[in-house]
Amino acid sequence: MEKALEQIDDALNGVDADKKMKVKVRRVRKSWPEQLRKYESQGKILDGRNSYSKTDNDATFMRMKEDYMKNGQLKPGYNPQISPNKQFILNYTLHQCAGDTSTYPLHMDDFHSLYGRYPDVSVCDAGYGSEENYLYAFKHGIETFIKYNYFHKEQKRSFKNDPFLSANFYYNEETDGMYCPMGQRMERLSDAKRVTDNVFVQTISRYRACNCNACPLRCRYHRSRSERIVQVNHCLRKIKEREREKLLSPEGLKYRSQRPQDVEAVFEDLKNNKHFKRSTFVDLRRWKLSSACWP
Repeated sequence: MEKALEQIDDALNGVDADKKMKVKVRRVRKSWPEQLRKYESQGKILDGRNSYSKTDNDATFMRMKEDYMKNGQLKPGYNPQISPNKQFILNYTLHQCAGDTSTYPLHMDDFHSLYGRYPDVSVCDAGYGSEENYLYAFKHGIETFIKYNYFHKEQKRSFKNDPFLSANFYYNEETDGMYCPMGQRMERLSDAKRVTDNVFVQTISRYRACNCNACPLRCRYHRSRSERIVQVNHCLRKIKEREREKLLSPEGLKYRSQRPQDVEAVFEDLKNNKHFKRSTFVDLRRWKLSSACWP
């Protein structure tokens, strides 16, 4: 800021500036330092989040499930995570992010700090099915039955029988070749790095078709003027194949049917039977204390 003001002074030094210019310079000198201090203070409060509440700086604006106005209104809140076993809560954590995906490693670390070990089995819904969470569980010896995005959609006949979906393209791992519905080999363009909110780095491979213009099936799956480009996360693709086989097994069906009874029943008991729908405390520390006293 000081350098910027010095540059302005140097530029105007010896220059006969008009009245409007002088007014703008005075406004800059007065408002910029104050605004900068304000933004720095707000940045410290945000601490990597996208929003915060003025009445509770630890709370983040989220879309609540109970939306009486039916307009998607954002409200300040926290994201609670629980680890129940037969409806007994073994561990709970509170998070300042709206999504569940990034809470999994932190929640499991907290579980380990309490019991000195990680759970033998982890059963979660599709909100937790990310590459980072799968690899985290594998690293710590946790057997996973975690759904991923499109797991249920993949089981539908319309999805399985659609050859134009990139998820159904044939991939030859030995030759690193991906083939379109016409059987044409797609050219591998490059590998890109993608960083998640938890600073986890994913590798995304990009493949491009070679002859879309002359393809008789083009009108059915590709409308862009350029050749079709497909992005694939090979590490996540292999993990999904493994998880799909486990989730569809008899053991996976047992765990999948048990999860709603363990998790959803706990929250419904708190909300509907015990009428615990909102905490009166306003910061994260007090919220954790109130959560520990859940009836």
